[in-house]
Amino acid sequence: MVINEINCKSILNKSGIPSIDYGINPYIGCGHKCQYCYAVFMKRFSGHTEPWGDFVDVKINAPVVLERQLKRLKRKSHISFGTVCDAYQPLEAKYEITRKCLEKLVPYKHEVSILTKSNLVLRDVDILKKLKNIEVGFTVTSLDPKVKKIFEPNAPPSRKRFEALKTLSQHHIPTWVFVAPTLPYFSDSEEALGQLFREARSAGSEYILFDTLNPYPKVWNNVMRLIKKYFPDALDFYDFYYHNKTKYERNLRVKISKIGRRYRIKYRTVF
Repeated sequence: MVINEINCKSILNKSGIPSIDYGINPYIGCGHKCQYCYAVFMKRFSGHTEPWGDFVDVKINAPVVLERQLKRLKRKSHISFGTVCDAYQPLEAKYEITRKCLEKLVPYKHEVSILTKSNLVLRDVDILKKLKNIEVGFTVTSLDPKVKKIFEPNAPPSRKRFEALKTLSQHHIPTWVFVAPTLPYFSDSEEALGQLFREARSAGSEYILFDTLNPYPKVWNNVMRLIKKYFPDALDFYDFYYHNKTKYERNLRVKISKIGRRYRIKYRTVF
């Protein structure tokens, strides 16, 4: 892992994601090394030649820059942590950049959201409880340990994510689950989807969102390399997905709706 400490000029950056005004990304790159990560496009702006997941730039002055930018922000906004990185990736345990940024937000009334794969977020419960409007989402792709090991090698186990979600819910911090991407063959069966619904509801999640795999060439080629190597039985499923994405998504919506009606939890698709 190549680690660089850098200074940023801005940390509160306008977001192109619907309903989110600004994103905060305390790091460039991510040590979780998820193999389907759409944020791989960030590599071309970083100057790194290492594979995605093998480098992280730490924005060590982010809290100071954020404090300055917040003073200039004139209206109440939705600010999201981790739009192109995981704000609670392993290096956060050492650097605490995310924690320090959250502290800067306490005096304000902005809507704050966090999306992570890490139970490290529990470290900051004391600060989260001070924020006026906060919610924490956990990304989960599969409850199968083998699938997790191949596609998310350095991320915490999915079970730990649900345990963390439950703990936050018990602290009355709103939580949600983001199934992204819904992996063909691994997490799109009725059995797998039902299990995800049950775990989310049991842990106290307020709602669950579903998204599909991004066939961006670099992402798709990497995913297919892993499918061929570790899961050859799934090749036909991915071939169908790639050539019939619209039909696949239509069928998946029907399946999610059918299963979702069985559980007392809000759900929707974002594809």
